[in-house]
Amino acid sequence: MEMIFLLVALIITLSSQAYINSKYKQTRKISSIRGLKGYEVAKLILEENGLSHVKVEETKGVLSDHYDPRGKVVRLSPAIYGESSLASVSVAAHECGHAIQDKNNYFFLKMRSSLIPFVNIASMFGYIAIMIGLFASIFDFIIIGILMECIILLFQIVTLPVEFNASSRALKQIEQLKIVENKELSQCRGMLTAAALTYVASVASTVLQILRLLTIAGRRD
Repeated sequence: MEMIFLLVALIITLSSQAYINSKYKQTRKISSIRGLKGYEVAKLILEENGLSHVKVEETKGVLSDHYDPRGKVVRLSPAIYGESSLASVSVAAHECGHAIQDKNNYFFLKMRSSLIPFVNIASMFGYIAIMIGLFASIFDFIIIGILMECIILLFQIVTLPVEFNASSRALKQIEQLKIVENKELSQCRGMLTAAALTYVASVASTVLQILRLLTIAGRRD
């Protein structure tokens, strides 16, 4: 049973990554008709929402784009920052969606930020506790590992409304500001939906991991 949980979790994770990569490659090949680059899209949305003080910076990596609520910075990967593809438009708008959430004190964004220190601890010590519990057959350590996984699961669940809401705000801004033509909106929506589904997959994968550990703990008890 543990192997089944592990296999299903692996399939879900790999499938979600393959889907987002496929959608990203597809939309990256399509240049927006208006030709606005990612950083231009970000600056336009930020200015229109009274967030001109939020910086837009280029960062290293692929799909490493994120909004830093502490530094008030939207960071875009090179392909998103400097290209005018529909992928660039979608991702840049999504990160600005987080900036708008921050401005409006969006509850789930604040809650997610408050959970980060606990998640860092859970990620660091949870795996160690699980390994000790499994190899040394110490039931208490497995339980500690499960509790750490539950903290990570809570963080992932809170992340879902944050990401879906940011995508919703992004599409609204793209449409209202006429950043792309109407016929291009479906492609942007598809890209944002694919990105959001990766977070759903993360939740499912963590749930399966917890069930797997509970099965192991139950057998060893």
